[in-house]
Parts: sequence; C-alpha cells; structure tokens
Amino acid sequence: MHVITDLNVVPQGLFASGSVVTIGAYDGLHVGHREIIEQVTKKAHADQQTSVLVTFSPHPAQILRPTEAPKLLTDRDQKLRLLESTGVDAVVVIAFDRIQAEETPEDFVKRVLVDTLNVKRLIVGEDFCFGKNRRGNVELLTQLGAQYGFLVEPSHLVAGHDDVTASSTYIRSLVQNGDIEAANMYLGRQHELAGTVVHGDARGRTVGFPTANVEVPKMLCQPGDGVYAGWYVRPARDGEPERIYPAAINIGRRPTFYVDAPVSLIEAHVIGEESLDLYGEVARIRFVTRLRGEQKFSGIDELKAQLVLDIENAKTALASN
Repeated sequence: MHVITDLNVVPQGLFASGSVVTIGAYDGLHVGHREIIEQVTKKAHADQQTSVLVTFSPHPAQILRPTEAPKLLTDRDQKLRLLESTGVDAVVVIAFDRIQAEETPEDFVKRVLVDTLNVKRLIVGEDFCFGKNRRGNVELLTQLGAQYGFLVEPSHLVAGHDDVTASSTYIRSLVQNGDIEAANMYLGRQHELAGTVVHGDARGRTVGFPTANVEVPKMLCQPGDGVYAGWYVRPARDGEPERIYPAAINIGRRPTFYVDAPVSLIEAHVIGEESLDLYGEVARIRFVTRLRGEQKFSGIDELKAQLVLDIENAKTALASN
C-alpha cells in the first residue's frame, strides 16, 4: 500500500490508468467504511485502475472546532495499519490546517482528484460533505464529475444491529458508555488504544496485582469507567516478535484510594505475567467485554477478593476470543 503525504511526490505511473477514489475522515474504519472501501477496491481491480482512499490528518474537527472535536476511535498510525488490511492500493493523507479548510470543493477536486489522482470513479457516502463551509456534496461532485469526466456513486449507509446505521459518532457513544461488545460489532474488530506505559503510584503492585499504567493521548476515545477483559499487545523489541497477553483492564479514578481523582487512568493487569518489565514501551490495549462498573471497596481485603474474581472472569471471557 502506497502512503502519499505530499501530492508533489507521487510514484510515477501509479495513476496512469486512472483511479477509483473514496474520500473521508474514516475514523474507526468501521464496517460501513469497509463496505465502501470494498466497493472501491473491487471496481478498481475490475477496471485495472488504482484504488485510492483520501483522508485528512489531523481530523478536520480538531482544527475547525477544537473544543467540540470528537474523541477519535483511531490515531493516524492505527488507521494506516487497518487500511493496509483492506487491500486498497494507495492512501493519500491530506494535511489539514486553516489554509486547507479554506479550499473550495471545486479547487480540491481539480487539484487532488483530477490533476493528481486521475480519478475515473468516485465513491462516497450519500451524506458526504467536504470543502469550505462543507459545500461539497454528492450533488456538486456529480456536476464536477460531468465536467471532468468521472463518475460519482453515492454509497448507502450500512445498517447494523437493530437497524442502527454504522457511524463513527454512534460507535463513540457506545465506547464511552462502556458498551464495548456493541462497539466492537460495529467496528468489525476489537476497540484498541495505544499509549506509553508510565510509572504510577504502584498501588496494584502493593496489593499483589501489578498493573501497567497506559497513558493514552487525550484525543482518543476511551471506554467508560469499569473493568474490562482484553488483550495487552506488547510491541516487537530486542529482536523478539510482537506478543499478545490476556489482561484484566481497569479504567477509573480508584475511589477506594482517592476521594476526587481528576482523571480516569487505564491500568492493565497482564494475566500470568506479573514479572514483566513494561515501563516505557508503547502498548496497545484491545477491549473485548466489560466485566463490571467501577466500585469503591471498604478496604484492601475486599478489593483483593474482587480482583481475584475479575481476573478469573477475564480469563473466562477471553477463552472464546
């Protein structure tokens, strides 16, 4: 998969036969996104053209309305990893800033789609909007397609469980409410967060259950407070391959120890590997199911008894995942 971050540096001949393109933020790369990308790759293959996904970094909302920007389901690196598994030939990452936000839809289509990608077919969601004042839509794209010689195909949105449309907004609400199983169903994968393992207050180790305190960027969508069964993905290091471990993951403010902690922490107990030195590495945490909500315990003994139960419940939940 070609990743293009500079439209002035494009592999020679990559778009000589034309391209089939889709455009969007594609945050989360959920089942609806994957259906559109599958249409793109299939039609490009049939016409012997290049399949292309055009996306933006950072997410436009982070520039246009930073105080209201949604928490992201995927960071840039994770989105690129996921895209590589779709079979798309090229991903074009447009750097989004205030200058880019001022570009008209007409200029964007001419500069990016026509002059650079040699677009022959454009497939976007039926509610897709882009460009200055979000004036670019399917109707305008169809007019521009007639002018420049490319087809525009609006794709119907995918309905998931209970006929609810798959969307990044809806999935974010599921994640933030702790309904991780439903979120995973719409994502078509397990929700994942990446962050650096940092030193905490060693509370877990003190009570006999050491945890990795994973510091996740604030822009990412974090599950609601509670205890989850999931996987701790340790990166390749020192010549060893990537390793995946079962984990019991606590997200919360630890009310047993603190009256008013300012933020929720993500603490992963790697099951059966308590002696691992994880500090400083960039871990990926995958969430499988929510085991319970956050609780305040009367003391250490009650907490330890619950942690034993949490670990057993996590093992059971992960046995089929």
